[in-house]
Amino acid sequence: MPCSELSVNSFMTTHAPPLEDVAVGVTRRTPDGDEDMGWFGQEVLDRYAPGRAAEVMEAIRGTAKRCASFTDTLESGTTTQETASVTAADVPADESLLLHLTSTFPKDPKPFEKVTGFVRKGDVILMVQHASDQKPPTDTRQVLAAAVKAYRAAGS
Repeated sequence: MPCSELSVNSFMTTHAPPLEDVAVGVTRRTPDGDEDMGWFGQEVLDRYAPGRAAEVMEAIRGTAKRCASFTDTLESGTTTQETASVTAADVPADESLLLHLTSTFPKDPKPFEKVTGFVRKGDVILMVQHASDQKPPTDTRQVLAAAVKAYRAAGS
């Protein structure tokens, strides 16, 4: 996967096509009711062939390591400086992680940040993605844990 595609919402289905894929948009208003400044993004549930989901998780970690720092050129011709890293999501499952992406634009000192959370249970990966904005996401881990809880409740 090219480093520039880590920030694309469809990188999972493009580079790690699942057997089944379900996605929904996710929004949450701020306490003052402002939806635009609240949490927004998407939640995706993907089922893979036996053993494939673990390979996908390893590929995400490997790509983030390979793409720790890179430049990207947008369609407009603007060049951005990008960084990628992975941290533990600390969600009980077979494995979980948070992918952190930061984009810095020329003449704009405040970077855009995106955090994507992944949880693997067997051959299923649940992904929660916080869309880019200039307000660093701080609660992706909590949103991911709530999504896992809802997924588990629906399966019982």
